[in-house]
Amino acid sequence: MTTANVATRKLLPGGARPTRNWREIRAAYGFISLWIIGFLVFTLGPMIASLVLSFTDYNAIDAPEGVGLANYRELVTDPKVAKSLGNTLIYAVLYVPSSMVVALLLAMVLNRVGRASGFFRTVFYLPVMTPTVAVGALFLLLLNGQEGLLNRTLRLIGITGPNWTTDTNWVKPGLVITMLWSLGGTVVIYLAALRQVPKDLYEAAEMDGANAWTKFRKVTVPMISGALFFTLIVQTISALQMFDQAYTMFFGAQQNSTYSNEAALFYVIYLFQQAFRFLHMGYASALAWLLFLIILIITAVQVRVSRRFVYYEGEKD
Repeated sequence: MTTANVATRKLLPGGARPTRNWREIRAAYGFISLWIIGFLVFTLGPMIASLVLSFTDYNAIDAPEGVGLANYRELVTDPKVAKSLGNTLIYAVLYVPSSMVVALLLAMVLNRVGRASGFFRTVFYLPVMTPTVAVGALFLLLLNGQEGLLNRTLRLIGITGPNWTTDTNWVKPGLVITMLWSLGGTVVIYLAALRQVPKDLYEAAEMDGANAWTKFRKVTVPMISGALFFTLIVQTISALQMFDQAYTMFFGAQQNSTYSNEAALFYVIYLFQQAFRFLHMGYASALAWLLFLIILIITAVQVRVSRRFVYYEGEKD
């Protein structure tokens, strides 16, 4: 077949694409049409509606009344916004690195297990499937300052455990322990990344006299940095949206003291209270958009910084 014929088959007169290509494009859009409809109806539509509501006074019963920027001005003066946002940021700083370190350690152990790794991988992932409300209720009992299993275990080795659910200094560390229960997804991601590290890199490092720590720092971490970066973003967003376990443990049927409630007042919990307890839908929408902006800024900073530390195989300097 000549070059002219190939060009004629690829491009019809007037620059039009062949009919078969358009059929493939229509088929592709047909396959993703349900997702597009779902995104427009259940994601983009509600986002636009909440943005509009953030400039109104709306109680979900009466018609919305426009208030301009009043809701956003109230965000600046509301002390509970600062309190809940501070609690959320402190929790995120405690949880994100802890979760990544623990998950990486477990993944490295699984990577050395061999054939039994499939069984343990399933065991570690099962807690992810446990309902979050059930996890919160369970750890409310496990972290009980007097009769909880954790403090009983600590007493066996001569350590007096703190009041995890009532001492304001230990509420957020207790919640971090609770959330470490469901690290199975992160463990699986790290395990997959570890198994993609070429063995010859470790052999070359050993020939250069590298010890275990040097191989981990110079070979393992750079080669799995893409997975580390992905989980960093996901875990950060998850931490900033902390709700289920904290609400179950501190704002559910079994209320703890007011002080522990204040220490566990996370931003999304306060947003939930404003929306569905006090019916301040307009103000809650403004709270939601503030959180969206905070997450957007933090993620943008992480992406910017990651360019210096994340290695992707196949990239050229």
